[in-house]
Amino acid sequence: MNRRTSIKSILGLSFIGASSFSVYKWINCHHTIDPDSFLSRKELIAELAETIIPSTDTPGAKEAKVENYIINILLNCTASVEQNLFLNGLTELESYTERQFQRTFFNCSVNDRNKILEYFEQRGVYKYTLFNKVSNRLLGKSFFSQLKSLTIDGYCLSQLGATRGLAYDYIPGNYAACISLIPNQKSWATK
Repeated sequence: MNRRTSIKSILGLSFIGASSFSVYKWINCHHTIDPDSFLSRKELIAELAETIIPSTDTPGAKEAKVENYIINILLNCTASVEQNLFLNGLTELESYTERQFQRTFFNCSVNDRNKILEYFEQRGVYKYTLFNKVSNRLLGKSFFSQLKSLTIDGYCLSQLGATRGLAYDYIPGNYAACISLIPNQKSWATK
């Protein structure tokens, strides 16, 4: 057998394997979503949001009903690619939790929940920023970055989050572009 023929066949098989995986990934991300698939995981989404913004002396994400905001935005305002990525992320999170901790996410301790979310945060980001840009452009945001940004948006836009979690100025006075915060002051209720 000729060396050139061998190299060509290896490169051809590699190309076919990579392209078939890409086609599978693309098809997996572009199928339509049933709205009940989000509603059936509402409790899990609430627990994930509560892990990101827990209740302390201020109300947490669960108390602010952030899960309703996340589901509403995903169903009505995002493309099917991002919906599929989010649902696939939830499925991967459940299976990872079962494999690593031998219990469901609901039964994990706060420390274990934080470890799970740290794993998915690191997994969703590539080492090189160019890969992150390409992935975000082709496939959308990763599961964790989507979850985190929707949780923060939902919390800051909720009444509990804006009034009790953040400093809310009912009647603003004059505009001051840069005001230093005093120690132990809450941040303002704007992004």
